[in-house]
Amino acid sequence: MTARGPVLILVGPPGSGKSTVGRLAAERLGVDFRDFDDDLERTHGIPAGELVVQLGRERFQESERELLTTLLPEFTGVLALGGGTPTAPGVAELLEPFHVVFLDVDLEHLLRREGLVPLHPWLLPNPRAHLKELLNTRRPIYAKVAAATVPTSARTPEDILADVLASMPVTKD
Repeated sequence: MTARGPVLILVGPPGSGKSTVGRLAAERLGVDFRDFDDDLERTHGIPAGELVVQLGRERFQESERELLTTLLPEFTGVLALGGGTPTAPGVAELLEPFHVVFLDVDLEHLLRREGLVPLHPWLLPNPRAHLKELLNTRRPIYAKVAAATVPTSARTPEDILADVLASMPVTKD
């Protein structure tokens, strides 16, 4: 079914629950969890949000694609991608062999997420306008790269996890 690599990849906007649900999924599946933004920070020495500002969008996306190219064949757990990672040129093709789930969230629930704006300084000065544009632009990309879409608004992480796990293909050992 899939190439060697992550058993599950989660995509979605910042604040959709990728890290929370990813950790729960990894625990349930008995595999490791990785947050791709943490990998970027380890590689470059600064948080992903600051890295975008420092490198510029184009170079940042090149960096994401390069890191993903080396990470995908070697990591066999659950991977939560950065919110913009699927939009980087060439990334959709890299994701094709893997089971990808889009965690979809509506604007109102996203705006209620505590700590979202400080973590993503590029949302300033108008988080509502930036997030609305981000959702409108990225939603079709997330949906295209994903085998399944799971709504997360007003749902518990456990309910979301159940839908994510139910979307996974049955493997024969």
